[in-house]
Amino acid sequence: MSDTSKGLRLYNTLTRVKEDFVPIDPRNVRMYVCGPTVYDYAHIGNARPVLVFDVLFRLLRHLYGPEHVNYVRNITDVDDKINARAARDFPDLPLNEAIRRVTERTARQFHEDVAALGCLPPTDEPRATEYIDEMRAMIERLVARGVAYVAEDHVLFSPSEMNKRAGPRYGSLARRSLDEMLAGARVDIASYKRDEMDFVLWKPSKEGEPGWPSPSGIAVPGRPGWHIECSAMSMAKLLEPYGGGLQCDDPLKNIFDIHAGGIDLVFPHHENEIAQSCCAFGSERMANVWMHNGFLQVEGQKMSKSLGNFVTIHELLRMETFGGRQWPGEVLRLAMLMTHYRQPIDFTASALSEAERTLDAWYRAVGDTQVSDVSCEETADALLDDLNTSKAIAALHELRAEASKGSPEAKVRLKTSAALLGLLGQTETEWLAGKAETAHIDGKEIEARIATRLSLIAARNWPEADRIRNELLAQGVQLKDGKDPTTGERVTTWEVRR
Repeated sequence: MSDTSKGLRLYNTLTRVKEDFVPIDPRNVRMYVCGPTVYDYAHIGNARPVLVFDVLFRLLRHLYGPEHVNYVRNITDVDDKINARAARDFPDLPLNEAIRRVTERTARQFHEDVAALGCLPPTDEPRATEYIDEMRAMIERLVARGVAYVAEDHVLFSPSEMNKRAGPRYGSLARRSLDEMLAGARVDIASYKRDEMDFVLWKPSKEGEPGWPSPSGIAVPGRPGWHIECSAMSMAKLLEPYGGGLQCDDPLKNIFDIHAGGIDLVFPHHENEIAQSCCAFGSERMANVWMHNGFLQVEGQKMSKSLGNFVTIHELLRMETFGGRQWPGEVLRLAMLMTHYRQPIDFTASALSEAERTLDAWYRAVGDTQVSDVSCEETADALLDDLNTSKAIAALHELRAEASKGSPEAKVRLKTSAALLGLLGQTETEWLAGKAETAHIDGKEIEARIATRLSLIAARNWPEADRIRNELLAQGVQLKDGKDPTTGERVTTWEVRR
């Protein structure tokens, strides 16, 4: 465990202030992040919380030890959007088979895409369909406690009934009253609701849709609402005794450390999670710290398919779609981290180009330096202040300046400090080879031509040496001549010029 562990401060959406982070149990720090609904490629807005809370995961592992951090990110694999996509993409298959095809394909693509962004896999990744029993049990408890009711084969939660009782108030996370939330919300108007703000915990399945035995004596098969899924999965994976918090009636043991996601989830999703979980367990809180990343725009505009600026991670990594080219995953990662996670981010081609130039400079500075597990306090100190990635990146620029002067120690510090942000995970040779591959350039051929050019320079055949340089430049390859800091011999490096 790092000596700096007591210095971590995080902004808590629930209290609207930065707070010292004090885990419930330092031997088992627990974090839940809302994951994807697997019906389509993840877009760059979806990528932001994955990246932000991957940095937090890395920092917590650094502070408390990898074996003492439990990071759960769910997969929603039962949803109306999934049903619609399955019917569209596989009209000749039974719906349940089509749904399986869609969710497996989309989840696999999500994992490939976020891995390309340098994200660590979470400790656990529960799927909603694997925890239906826990959802039903939680719903039964809410009905028994009088904050949920059955109507026309639905089970609904009553925020107004919750607010009549002791405990947290509905709206405490969003800091809005019921009337304010109703005025700003898109609510389903249904005859079976007692109140417009009541939300669905369980609903009947239509013919051919996925369905499970319903709770509370409902005769027809049904399926869970979205909000109850995260309450049940976080309960099952993070509460004591681990494997199902419903076995424990001690409210103090039905709380975990951190719940996180995008700012768009504060209401209604996270507000409803708090309501369900606290009413089911009689606890004052669901999680001690609530964290939310800011919105994302594309080139100054809200991302929208109608505006033609809807960009997926898959397209950025594999197709010439944004800025007229492909982008390495590490470039996308750095571009996202240059803005503090709570601030809105404007995702632009110029920001990607800046991130790529920065990584080019950092990789030139570290070269093919190999490192073991050493200190990364330059970035850790910055991240302790509510994940201040901008300050951490500034520290890396300072280290790059030292490393470029030939300091072996600075090279190691640059590489290990960047690792806490999930950056510089390759060698310079690997980085250049990867860029060459996306630009359709043969790295081995370039190295051979550089060797030929160095022989020509040694023979003082300047015209032929210049010809090779110019030919490579025309192919998009920039040569940079320098001297080995140890031997003083001429060395030539190269990079893909954009």
